[in-house]
Amino acid sequence: MAETDISIDAQETLIPEDFDGTLPERTALVRRTLVLGRQRLLRWKFIAGFAVAVVLPWLVRNIVVPEVSGASLDNAFIGTGLALIIGYYLLRSFSNFPGVRGGGYILPSFAASYGVVLAWFFFLRLDYSRFQFIASFAIACAWYYSDFFASRRRRRPTIGVVPLGQAPALRDVDGVNWRDLDLDGNDAIGCESIVADLRADMPDEWERFLADHAIAGVPVHHYKQVQESLTGRVQIEHLSENNFGSLSPEHIYLQFKQVVDVVTAIFAGLLLLPVLLPVALMVRLTSPGPALFKQKRIGFRGQPFTVYKFRTMRHEGDGGDRRETAITHDNDSRITPLGAFLRRSRIDELPQIWNIMRGQMSWIGPRPEAYVLSQWYEEELPFYRYRHIVRPGITGWAQVNQGHVADVADVLWKLQYDFYYIKYFSPWLDLLIVLRTLRTMLTGFGAR
Repeated sequence: MAETDISIDAQETLIPEDFDGTLPERTALVRRTLVLGRQRLLRWKFIAGFAVAVVLPWLVRNIVVPEVSGASLDNAFIGTGLALIIGYYLLRSFSNFPGVRGGGYILPSFAASYGVVLAWFFFLRLDYSRFQFIASFAIACAWYYSDFFASRRRRRPTIGVVPLGQAPALRDVDGVNWRDLDLDGNDAIGCESIVADLRADMPDEWERFLADHAIAGVPVHHYKQVQESLTGRVQIEHLSENNFGSLSPEHIYLQFKQVVDVVTAIFAGLLLLPVLLPVALMVRLTSPGPALFKQKRIGFRGQPFTVYKFRTMRHEGDGGDRRETAITHDNDSRITPLGAFLRRSRIDELPQIWNIMRGQMSWIGPRPEAYVLSQWYEEELPFYRYRHIVRPGITGWAQVNQGHVADVADVLWKLQYDFYYIKYFSPWLDLLIVLRTLRTMLTGFGAR
């Protein structure tokens, strides 16, 4: 969202004195001026970043050590330019999702883009300048970090709220300057957009107000659309279609993702085997019972399957399907000392690589619930089964935002995160979840 940094009085000065348009047209003119100014600023920032992170190291290398100039340096110039562009658009793509602070994804975005380009150079056996790549990567990160910290003091976006229906409830959402509107329209000047409960019964005056502003070019959104974009949750009063007007996630990406899951799971299983075997041995030696914990859970399209994890609790026989034993509480006394570490680091989830190889799970998706809990939740929560329309995952949008839950009241919130993931199912959201999961593994967020 764009940011509004100036007052209403100051925004009035953006309107030419000879402009005789209607009030909605005046509002739209101010908004377009502010948005174009912000786009122009972003464009110049990108050009300046390209100059200091790509052109500058290339010039320095040519001037300081001209004898090494040639194909390797020119190749590196093209490669670092491509890496900067990819990293920039990765960062912009992540910023479209709720709760994302750009500063936390600068290093991962550029590390991924520069790493991919370097891997391509290595695969094609192209000559390149290591100085150009190292200097360009360091300068790119420094440039965008400095821009991020310099921009932190900017004011939050300003959104106008029509005070009817459910729209005023948005005022409880942080991160936005909410401005209550009235029919004279003056408060709408300087608003980035207007939100309203478009399903509420409105007086004719408000209907005309919204129609006039929409025609003039001011975005008018249904409050639920804005609520989803700010909270990362989808309310579940009714099933919500995705951007393609369908209840099903994008089919091509669903198939592509399964192929990637299986291939990467095979490689990960072979790579991690030297780690998995010692962990299994440590589980056996530190507490009585098997190394692996097996549990019946509900998976893709509602089919039951057996999930595998490293055992992190005391072994209590074959009572795992009872509701009481299926729920993990805060500071659960059944968790062993080693199990607490395995849970915090998410190492206990690694045996599920076998479930991914078999096509029962994905790396990323809604967490599969125990069979007994799933039955309970289906009785208490509407549309609960809809979460089974995609393969369950080792990690997911709900896990990186909310952590582990068990009570029905908390599961309702978790389900809203799951529905958001299904509605906005995309490689960009999956990549963001991967990055947040890495942070979770380091901090232990959500572990029980």
